[in-house]
Amino acid sequence: MPELWRGPTADFWRGKRVLLTGHTGFKGSWLALWLSDMGAEVAGLALPPDHAGQLFAAAGIAGRLQHHVVDLRDAGGVERVMADFRPEIVLHLAAQALVRKSYREPAETFAVNVTGTMNLLEACRKVDSVRAVVVVTSDKCYLNREWTWGYREDEALGGEDPYSASKAATELLAHCWRSSFLRGQGVALATVRAGNVIGGGDWSEDRLVPDAMRAFAAGQPLTLRNPSATRPWQHVLEPLSGYLRVAEGLFAGEAIAEAWNFGPDESGVRSVGEVSATMAELWGRAAEVRHQVDPNAPHEAGLLSLTSAKARQHLGWRPQWSVDQALACTVDWYKQAENAPVAGVLELTLGQIAAYRNLLGGDCGVH
Repeated sequence: MPELWRGPTADFWRGKRVLLTGHTGFKGSWLALWLSDMGAEVAGLALPPDHAGQLFAAAGIAGRLQHHVVDLRDAGGVERVMADFRPEIVLHLAAQALVRKSYREPAETFAVNVTGTMNLLEACRKVDSVRAVVVVTSDKCYLNREWTWGYREDEALGGEDPYSASKAATELLAHCWRSSFLRGQGVALATVRAGNVIGGGDWSEDRLVPDAMRAFAAGQPLTLRNPSATRPWQHVLEPLSGYLRVAEGLFAGEAIAEAWNFGPDESGVRSVGEVSATMAELWGRAAEVRHQVDPNAPHEAGLLSLTSAKARQHLGWRPQWSVDQALACTVDWYKQAENAPVAGVLELTLGQIAAYRNLLGGDCGVH
């Protein structure tokens, strides 16, 4: 068992040239702030944020990095950014990440998630500065058999919905490019998989937390379409810390160029109904939750969880916050950010990053 990892440090990341795709999205915005706060030189490559209130705009993140608006499907555009910036580390978070949208736009989902990843990895081949690549997929890349136990990294890949299948295909693509091309060029590539992430600044469609915050802020009930579905819930900073751990290890030459799960312990696997009830209690202000199951809704997994035993054993990584702490931090973020100026949102977000990074196992100051 390795020594417990104590989190990313400015000593490592200061001055590192990091290309971060998807920096305008929910997870990407948190990671961009974390990296810039540690002194990394970050170039972001993504589409514009899809909501004016997304964390990227709300916290003024564009001013903290090189902001490139490029579609991953534009191979030439991706190559130009890569060649101009010459990154040492590439963190690939950009994706079409919504299950229900993937039913409406399956071809776009595969084009962004699979072809877009291929374009990025091809660009990595053409720049000799790159030493480490971390490709983010999803816990939904596993062939879901509705098991009650968590999936391990060596389980079968698959997916019934277009989003899940595209993430499984991305895993296969990454394995192919690592084995056929990148390894021989001295580029270490790993894939990382995480469960449902929560945290402030997410306003995406058809996601539980944004739906709840919109409803509660408007004084309307939150309507759940699948309250019994279970997911592994964790604060967004949990998997991001895992991604950074993998990137550090790859850069240092550790033999970890493979797939890694980052998820909560068993207590973090809860139903949509349970999580919604907790958020309503934390929000107060007469927040209400209703159940309205739609028998005609497209298929979504009922039971889904993963195990992070491998990351604990070989990387010294472990979750820091319980699901209750994660929910408290998340709801508190939305309440404090309501009507706050950009500087206030930035301070709030950096404060939660500092709490997670520095306290390691403490809480974010809310109870």
